[in-house]
Amino acid sequence: MTNAIEVRALERDFGDRKALAGVTFEVREGEAFGLLGPNGGGKSTLFRILATLLPPTRGSALVMGHDVTREPAEVRRQIGVVFQSTSTDKKLTAMENLLYQGAMYGMSGEALRSRATELLARFGVLDRAKDYCEKLSGGLRRRVEIAKGMLHGPKVLMLDEPSSGLDVGARRELREVLAGLKKDGTTVLLTTHFMEEANVCDRVAILDRGKVVALGKPESLCAESGQDVIRVRAKDPEKLRAAVASKFGATATVFDHELRIERSQGHEFVPQLVESFPGQVEAVTVSKPTLEDVFIRRTGRAFTE
Repeated sequence: MTNAIEVRALERDFGDRKALAGVTFEVREGEAFGLLGPNGGGKSTLFRILATLLPPTRGSALVMGHDVTREPAEVRRQIGVVFQSTSTDKKLTAMENLLYQGAMYGMSGEALRSRATELLARFGVLDRAKDYCEKLSGGLRRRVEIAKGMLHGPKVLMLDEPSSGLDVGARRELREVLAGLKKDGTTVLLTTHFMEEANVCDRVAILDRGKVVALGKPESLCAESGQDVIRVRAKDPEKLRAAVASKFGATATVFDHELRIERSQGHEFVPQLVESFPGQVEAVTVSKPTLEDVFIRRTGRAFTE
């Protein structure tokens, strides 16, 4: 399978701070690929480099075979970009936003209007084509922005934190749009700090402090430990952590004032835990690992720290 994006040993320095520290990965054609990480992890810097908005300090990045540093104009012909901050003109209608975008790409006439109509229909906003964007909800405006990004038929669609500022319902609708793009075979690269959004992707690279700490299919990364995750709310989680380690030999950590334990057959361990420390355990949950748990396992830190 041909690679749409190839990143090799990419670094970016801002003075003494290293925003990217040797990042390497590939995105295959037709793949939905997520860059997942906390704020400050390096994903937005990486996005800006791939969008030709920021040069790398060292390393290389290719988009559809074109170097982002030496061939930025060629890269821009290959990509559609949806930025984190809204890019629709609120004083134009949804249709006018697309027509204006198309004109900047040299499109015109019936071909442009037909393409704009097709995309507004595809993303479920054709019935609002004549509405000013300032009247649209955040979720609908995001759909118009994705339609703008797809207007010129790019090989790769890049989205930077597409769910930023959206409510829960709009985020769910956006995940459905992303799933549709993946089904159509569009190559999608997105940055996100929402786990549910990353789960829509074929593969994810988890970034932390400028490095890739995990790379693979979401389901494979989550299943790699083969254990359940037990979260315990306790009156004194640090005291309980030491007691659990002493009695059961289990490695436990405290994140967000909760005790976190990874253990096989978690549902069998919970009764032992509660019976061993009566009065100390206030609540217990048992679940399969998530991408957040993968991050904790690889970094030793909570995703929100």
